[in-house]
Amino acid sequence: MTRRVVITGAGTINALGGDVPATFAAMKEGRCGIGPLEIRDVERLSIQIGGQVKGYDEHSHFNRQQIALYDRFTQFTLLAAREALAQSGLTFTGALADHSGVILGTSGGGLTTQDENYRTVYEEGKNRVHPFIVPKLMNNAAVSQVSMEWNLRGPSFTVSTACASSNHAMGQAFNMVRSGMATVMVTGGSESMLCFGGIKAWEGLRVMSKDACRPFSATRNGMVQGEGAGVFVFEDYAHAKARGAEILCEVAGFAMSSDASDIVMPSKQGAARAIAGALRDARIDRAEVGYINAHGTGTAANDKTECAAVADVFGPHADKLMISSTKSMHGHLIGGTGAVELLACIMALREGVIAPTIGYEEPDPECALDVVPNVARDAAVDVVLSNAFAFGGLNAVIALRKI
Repeated sequence: MTRRVVITGAGTINALGGDVPATFAAMKEGRCGIGPLEIRDVERLSIQIGGQVKGYDEHSHFNRQQIALYDRFTQFTLLAAREALAQSGLTFTGALADHSGVILGTSGGGLTTQDENYRTVYEEGKNRVHPFIVPKLMNNAAVSQVSMEWNLRGPSFTVSTACASSNHAMGQAFNMVRSGMATVMVTGGSESMLCFGGIKAWEGLRVMSKDACRPFSATRNGMVQGEGAGVFVFEDYAHAKARGAEILCEVAGFAMSSDASDIVMPSKQGAARAIAGALRDARIDRAEVGYINAHGTGTAANDKTECAAVADVFGPHADKLMISSTKSMHGHLIGGTGAVELLACIMALREGVIAPTIGYEEPDPECALDVVPNVARDAAVDVVLSNAFAFGGLNAVIALRKI
């Protein structure tokens, strides 16, 4: 029997805010969380901006023993999970613990820990590192720590598909609950790559902006990285109703595709297959969709390809759609980005507010859609999509429905 899947908890920490209400407020205001990076050796970087979580003090949230085990991306995950699980009201014991798990997305994993320890060994010439470096930097560290803190004993693993990691993770969590393999899945993604080595590597691709992220604008000049986490509780609808849970929205469908064409250049056909597949999976007519949270990186190749794919799938309805990129505000969280962007989708369904694409200056004829420029918009929508298109040509699209 196919089960319905709903979201009963949401949590986040990102450049816009330390929780969901603060993030919603920033999105409604069109506030920019991108600014000068405060990291070691920033003067050696040509890219010196990012969507950094400023004023963060790990000692306010974790003790010394925990900090020795938790990379920054794991810390962000745990903080977001605390908010999401507190909102859900769930506790995991007995059969529920056995049938509940964790699937999270990340691309860099413990990159900050790697960067610090490479510096220790190569620059400072030390011959020893902390004995917990491997469990701290491994990509599944956040999943394991979440499973242990909340006694989640069901299917748990990490997905790493570059910029689509979170959407792939959430799609797998959705399918597990829908199929009956799990009753509850904690899912989303996290990233913290704003360190010297992380930025220096991305500089080599020449896709980064030195001043701002301006998706869909003719004046755009590249993407800007961010950091943070978004975590959600996906739950079997009947289970949520039986316990009287507050339901945020329904996860209606999911689809994936591979471009199978180029390691960095996106394909219109691959993106379109994923979008159309999500609509089919959700049994949603394209005319029902009111808003799309775009991948919208602010690079010419991505923006034009995505707009062309949307136009192909939706035909005349594309002109009636609202499409925006919140990366313009919080930056591109790489493996964690889809999770933070799902918050904008939930806000659209729950509060009737469409997050804007800020930094928009000039129309681009190749992105001639309603990109909700600069100012949030009040609009009632019943169905939304969240797009994620990754390096390597790996695409993942999630459909959500108001409930």
